[in-house]
Amino acid sequence: MESLTKTSLRVCPFVKSHSSSAMKQLAKRSGLLAEAAHCPVMGPAIEAKRNYSHPSKAACAQATDSITATKINHDATAAAKAAAELHSFDSNEKATDYNGFFDNQLNKKREDNSYRFFNNINRLAKEFPKAHLQDEADKVMVWCSNDYLGMGKNKEVFDQMIKTMEKYGVGAGGTRNIAGHNRHAINLESEVAALHKKEGALVFSSCFVANDAVLSLFGKQFKDLVIFSDELNHASMITGIRNSRAKKHIFKHNDLEHLEAQLAMYPKSTPKIIAFESVYSMCGSVAPIEKICDLAEKYGALTFLDEVHAVGMYGPHGAGVAEHMDFKAHLASGIASPNYKTVMDRVDMITGTLGKSFGVVGGYVAANRSMTDWIRSFAPGFIFTTSLPPSVMAGLSTSIRIVRKNVEDRINQQLNVKYVKDEFKRAGIPVIPNPSHIVPLLVGNAADAKKASDCLLDKYKIYVQAINFPTVSTGEERLRITPSPHHDKQICDQLIESVDDLWRDLDLKRVKDWENIGGHCGVGSATHTPLENLWTDEFLQLTNADLNPNVLNPVVEQLEVSSGIKV
Repeated sequence: MESLTKTSLRVCPFVKSHSSSAMKQLAKRSGLLAEAAHCPVMGPAIEAKRNYSHPSKAACAQATDSITATKINHDATAAAKAAAELHSFDSNEKATDYNGFFDNQLNKKREDNSYRFFNNINRLAKEFPKAHLQDEADKVMVWCSNDYLGMGKNKEVFDQMIKTMEKYGVGAGGTRNIAGHNRHAINLESEVAALHKKEGALVFSSCFVANDAVLSLFGKQFKDLVIFSDELNHASMITGIRNSRAKKHIFKHNDLEHLEAQLAMYPKSTPKIIAFESVYSMCGSVAPIEKICDLAEKYGALTFLDEVHAVGMYGPHGAGVAEHMDFKAHLASGIASPNYKTVMDRVDMITGTLGKSFGVVGGYVAANRSMTDWIRSFAPGFIFTTSLPPSVMAGLSTSIRIVRKNVEDRINQQLNVKYVKDEFKRAGIPVIPNPSHIVPLLVGNAADAKKASDCLLDKYKIYVQAINFPTVSTGEERLRITPSPHHDKQICDQLIESVDDLWRDLDLKRVKDWENIGGHCGVGSATHTPLENLWTDEFLQLTNADLNPNVLNPVVEQLEVSSGIKV
């Protein structure tokens, strides 16, 4: 009200024309409010205050209130009309040019070649990894899908979803809080918890939502929280950290010395979270999870690990890179926990997606019992979001069970990745080096990356999306290829030959060209140390027969924390 009063003193003709003593007399006779209603500034403000800030209680309403309200509404209308007439004479005042702002921003993206085009790609369930464009007869081979194992076409999952949908319908009916909990949610969260060998798990509509909901909740609930974030973290984690309003430090990618220097700035008693990913999807690098856990324990921090691009593909059962770190122990114990504290046990929170290797949609967080219940009870992103449909959750439970017991799919994917990387290396195609399943081809500028993607699609019927800013830094634009178990040798050879021709036709830099300028992104760099693939030759010899029989059809105990812990 103070700023409103100051404004009135400057522009209100009524205030200007009355002395202070006159105003005081009006106030004593309760006439000031009636006079102020005619003011173009004070009138609407008082009316808004009356109607919205201090509504009358129904029990105290009087018959005369309606008469007073009618007069005030009439006065307010007159004041609004007077204000409109007053502003109509101000020719210098214009509304914001919203469309002009939009067009300007879009033009900038077009000029720097970072404007994004979404291709019309319609994946064919019975012909994976094929898809058709707008015309169903126009088919292409998809080489950049995140349906890493092809579970999106799995018939067992498909049949389970149809069966559940026919019985329970196509939607959940709302949030769990309002529409109610259901057996499909309980079963799915039990399967997720069992996969990561955690006490609890919660399922969200996506992992973007999960990351945002969990990280932002910590910042709002823990006073003086500090979050330490890897510089290459996904946008969902960046959003969650920003929404947390917690103090943050960004450490250089996978740089343990830089991370420790930042951690050492704070007492051990200061609440802290180290947020990082296992596999970074645009470059394929892998985090030193065990060493980050060492630092977390040393400095009193929680660990938040995003396994989105690792679940399904790493570890003997597809629980991700954290499981992969104790591969032989988990292989031997199966669905049970090994008899010592593993790397996966040491990670406090694991988030993952249900829309990539598991082939459907959704995200989750897995943690201990009390943390899971705390997130369930306090996170708005969980409480107020409509649940996934029963059919989706039933299909996902089936998918996790299939992926857990099928190590051969993981191995076949890795064999195809190895073949493609080796052949590209032989042809001098610049693959950004990494120990994972990601095959990033360095192009180095946005215009060429877009041109290469378009040419592959139009000329060779191969779909590989160009990756540009802000997903990657300017000058590091690339094509990102993700082989699956279903890209057989014939399909791989077609890709390799097409990319080789494309690099020649567009005169794109090969490995030797990058060497001549000192290397870039690890390509052609004399100082780069070759990285051993996470899937060693020993692991690549395994078959499904080498799995512990307890993973074939396990009885997974339902989680009490999924519904709420009874006291």
